[in-house]
Amino acid sequence: MSLRSVLLVAGFALAALNLRPAIAGVSPLLDEIMDDVGLTPAGGGAITTVMVVCLGVFGPLTPLLARRFGLDRTLLAGLVVIAAGVSLRGLDGAPALYLGSALAATAIAVMNVSMPGIVKHHFPTRVHLMTGVYVSMVVGGAAISSAVVIPLEHATGYGWRGVSALLALPALLAALLWLPQALRRQERAANGPRPFATVLRSRVTWYVTALMGLQSLTFYVMLAWLPTIFLEAGLPADQAGYLLSLTNLVQVGATLAVPVLAGRRASQVPYVVGAGLLTVAGYLGVLLVPTTVPWFWMVVLGIGQGASFALALLIIALRPADPAAVTALSAVAQSVGYVIAAFGPLVFGFLRQVSGGWTVPLVTGLGVLVVQIVAGWFAGRPATLGKATL
Repeated sequence: MSLRSVLLVAGFALAALNLRPAIAGVSPLLDEIMDDVGLTPAGGGAITTVMVVCLGVFGPLTPLLARRFGLDRTLLAGLVVIAAGVSLRGLDGAPALYLGSALAATAIAVMNVSMPGIVKHHFPTRVHLMTGVYVSMVVGGAAISSAVVIPLEHATGYGWRGVSALLALPALLAALLWLPQALRRQERAANGPRPFATVLRSRVTWYVTALMGLQSLTFYVMLAWLPTIFLEAGLPADQAGYLLSLTNLVQVGATLAVPVLAGRRASQVPYVVGAGLLTVAGYLGVLLVPTTVPWFWMVVLGIGQGASFALALLIIALRPADPAAVTALSAVAQSVGYVIAAFGPLVFGFLRQVSGGWTVPLVTGLGVLVVQIVAGWFAGRPATLGKATL
């Protein structure tokens, strides 16, 4: 393998690793951030809410940037802006905290949409393999950041502001590794998107968007509420935290393996349906017997949710005929999808409040999963989203 190829793969993988730490690294530090900045619980929760909303709202900027500058330079800019955002939020005052968080999330939104197009452009014969690498790095980045921020704070003595600023270093390293790609001549016309009006007329677009949005919703619901569900079922707090870590860890393996297998077939329907059914089984275990072999339900849930996420992104990369169409489809599916997902934890919390328990929310989640499986059935069928079929 040439040095150029090594830098391409290393830069791509490290860029993907930076797509979640700016978000996932907030949660373990939230109590300290609230005390230091003087935020209410609602104000503290608004940090993550602002970031998730930005993931949905600013994704459509990507095709415009890709048309003007090219995908490679757009990705490079995203990495630099992430570094600037996480550094800014460590400054004094709530405005800097929210503005820095929003800036980092905006960059992540642009990079989220760019990555499937990058895969299609640089690895056209290895879409399934590199999608697996990309998604496993995204999930791994979230797991690593949430696990290390507190030990890193204790080891350095920097406090939450310093630790937040340290998250800029991996982004800057990824930008350095990706710089050779950005300096190459950019084929902007080839990488530019097809008109959104054309993409929006395709039924394939809306099947993929529904799959992306619903699997994100069911994931963020569990990410937000799973420890609380276990606590109220009678498990100790430390065990509840370990169980959430377990299901996140299992997702890393699922996101790496499933795209490699599913990408070899013309139809991804069996994999999408299977992943949905495993997620259903995980939800049922949490609903009916949360304290009986909970580790087993977390493994099942992790495989199902990790595979669903990876398959949604794999289908985004496979269905369009070229990188330009991938970018346009990715912008629609991820932008709409994350807006849908942002409402999930809020709605579940409201249902918990009005019903007095977790049965109604979890049954509602099972209903969403049924719709997700149906959407996945249509999205997973062989199709080519391009000029001839739009």
